[in-house]
Amino acid sequence: MKYILSICGLCLLLVSCKKELPVADSIFHNATIYTVEDSLPFAEALAVQGGKVIFVGTNEEAQNYSGTKTSWIDCKANFLMPGFIEGHGHFAGMGELLLNVNLMRTNSWEDIISEVKKKVDQSKPGEWIEGRGWHQEKWNATPKQNVHGYPYHDDLSKISPNNPVILKHASGHSLLANEAAMADAGISRETKSPKGGEIIRGEDGQAIGVFEERAMGFINRAHKRYEAKLGDDRLQDKWLQGIHLAQEECLRKGITSFQDAGSSIKEIQDYATLANDQNLNIRLWAMLRTSSGKMEGKIEDLRQIGTGNNYFTCRAIKSELDGALGSFGAWLLEDYADKPGFVGQNTTEIEELKEIAQLAKNNQMQLCIHAIGDKANRKSLDVIEEFTSDTKDARWRIEHAQHLSTSDIKRFKELNCIASMQGIHCTSDAPFVEKRLGKQRAKEGAYPWRSLIDAGAVVTNGTDAPVEDVNPIQCFYATVTRKRIDSGFEFFPEQAMTREEAIKSYTINNAYAAFEEDVKGSIRQGKFADLVLLSKNLMTCSDEEILETQVLLTVVGGEIKYQNDRFLSDD
Repeated sequence: MKYILSICGLCLLLVSCKKELPVADSIFHNATIYTVEDSLPFAEALAVQGGKVIFVGTNEEAQNYSGTKTSWIDCKANFLMPGFIEGHGHFAGMGELLLNVNLMRTNSWEDIISEVKKKVDQSKPGEWIEGRGWHQEKWNATPKQNVHGYPYHDDLSKISPNNPVILKHASGHSLLANEAAMADAGISRETKSPKGGEIIRGEDGQAIGVFEERAMGFINRAHKRYEAKLGDDRLQDKWLQGIHLAQEECLRKGITSFQDAGSSIKEIQDYATLANDQNLNIRLWAMLRTSSGKMEGKIEDLRQIGTGNNYFTCRAIKSELDGALGSFGAWLLEDYADKPGFVGQNTTEIEELKEIAQLAKNNQMQLCIHAIGDKANRKSLDVIEEFTSDTKDARWRIEHAQHLSTSDIKRFKELNCIASMQGIHCTSDAPFVEKRLGKQRAKEGAYPWRSLIDAGAVVTNGTDAPVEDVNPIQCFYATVTRKRIDSGFEFFPEQAMTREEAIKSYTINNAYAAFEEDVKGSIRQGKFADLVLLSKNLMTCSDEEILETQVLLTVVGGEIKYQNDRFLSDD
């Protein structure tokens, strides 16, 4: 009898324990789950309650978390992983691109003229026409009239005599302006190039319409004067429209979090309002970007973590030391191979960077320094060493870290400096990198992911959108193959990442680089249920199949925010 009573008691205890298990709001099952957790890398199902993961394991075990109101999502054996975290992009810039003339897929100067002409025909006289995405090094032919491959403005001015035109380079580090825009900006033969920038001129001394780095300020200020006449309400409505479009674009492509690489004080405030009003559908982490003087005394109010149910965080400051390689703005230790006597542009004085670094340290903010050339990276590492030598875990970042002296690679690990890199930049820039740097510098120090990882550095990933398409699948392909999609050109493949490293660079590493590894970046109990369901297994599919991968579901906080028609049609 005692034996029977003991058995009954045990059964009651087991039933009681089962009842104590939380009831899931939703259960994702029949999936091939890659968790990015070493303790349990693969699973079949996960349960979600209150926006967070409460269970990861087998399909059978998941049933223990089911209740009468639990939603079951059959993943149909597709690949489920943590949602992609865009590690460095420009959120509002994406919105602008989606609203304006998109030149990312243009292949020639003639293509650009054609696209702008369409916009001119739709515009009223006096309206400014904006566009972005051109890159002279990626055209299939060099314009007949050119300076370093840059076209003269004449054709642009001819099709738009009554509308100022401002076309930003894909990198964002130079722009094209037509005659009307230059007239509004007061550009003449006598206008001098500012320090850290250059007005590109022809042999006759006249501006050809291209403005590099700090020289863009002439045209940008004229454009700002035009915008001021439109009124704050109209500008805000346009900005909000762009933010909505950027969110939708990210969700379609499996991105659940976005690290914004430079927002104004007003944008930081606006993002916080959107988060508090529950109008953000992806998690946004932003870097404050302005001068040291303008942010003095304001950082305490702008610094915030997890605003609006963990949809907005601002705990970093952005600055920069140079420009982009494609527009001869990267600051190099030695001359450009294709522009002897020139080493690029130092766009922010070192002393100003140190002022910003001190503000970051005083206010417990991360410092994120844009550095592309090897000299800019060395100077950035010097500043990070100076200001974080007494701090074990500052996690200050170098954004891009594209071209490094081999002697500086080990310093990333030594200083716990994040190498915030973009895989797609490697293959996108590949056709002109060797031309700019020469073969030895390109081979040893250009996009050296393998060298950095082997040295123990944390390497993250992203696209720098709208410099590149925000698509993480194409970026993942570039990261593991170092091959261009169009031509198959392979750029020093010995520096490629493994599949596992590439996924980590797009998930847990990005979370770590934002002090968010405890709440996102992998699939485990207690973390946000931020997920992406893909049609291909990125760990095992062939290189060619990577590019065939489709986003089937994007899930943020357990809610399906995007669902592919293909997934619906399979029901």
